[in-house]
Amino acid sequence: MLELDTVPTASAADRYVRWAGLLIGFVAARMVGHAWDTGEDIGILYAIPVFGLCAVGGVLAGDALTARPRGTVRSAGLAPRRVRDYVPTRMTLLLLAQAGVLVVLLIVAAVLAWSDDMGRAGRSLTLTCPDGSTAGMGPWPGVFYGLPILASLAVSTAACFWSLTRIVRRPGGEQTRHDRALAVVAAWGLLVSALLLGTASTASGALMGTTCDGTIGRIGNGLLWPAALVALVTVSWCLFTVISPKARVRR
Repeated sequence: MLELDTVPTASAADRYVRWAGLLIGFVAARMVGHAWDTGEDIGILYAIPVFGLCAVGGVLAGDALTARPRGTVRSAGLAPRRVRDYVPTRMTLLLLAQAGVLVVLLIVAAVLAWSDDMGRAGRSLTLTCPDGSTAGMGPWPGVFYGLPILASLAVSTAACFWSLTRIVRRPGGEQTRHDRALAVVAAWGLLVSALLLGTASTASGALMGTTCDGTIGRIGNGLLWPAALVALVTVSWCLFTVISPKARVRR
């Protein structure tokens, strides 16, 4: 006699909620970006966390709406299930590395940041040119932008880890757990890689906006551009995974 897991890994409600999260995030990000600083169009560093958090919320809400398995449910073995056994190992390690790079970049940016011409701390970078003059540039991802970014990263990390723990412990098929864990990791990765892409691009743009950046600018751009490129590729993968969830019936 066959044992069935009759709940697909991605129900219609799950897909709709994921897409709704992305759509709401896109609209909210545009509103935040324009409302924060329309004149200089620099609200992108606030808009990205808003979009990412909405995307994460959509995936977590879709998972919460997924019904429990019906029919025959296999009994659990004696070996305890662990989160790391269900997440995609290589992609998770890449995303953790990107999160680490993001945190280090924000810390360095905060140390180097200065107040802008309106007195807002951590929003500009000031460099001394070889001729003794100074040059200020912005926007710069100092504490003015870095604190909201770090806050969104912390909130999403805690929420996604809680969801992964819930997925691993609840009843269901092994493939179902793998697929749903993949979706949660992709949602978290979408936020992480988008934040890294925005932060690295903004910092590199500020450095390229002056002619007296010297060694700091060359080293910075040499590190920032590769990080932004990897983040761009990761954003594409994570977004595709979120909007194209797998759906299977285990037999």
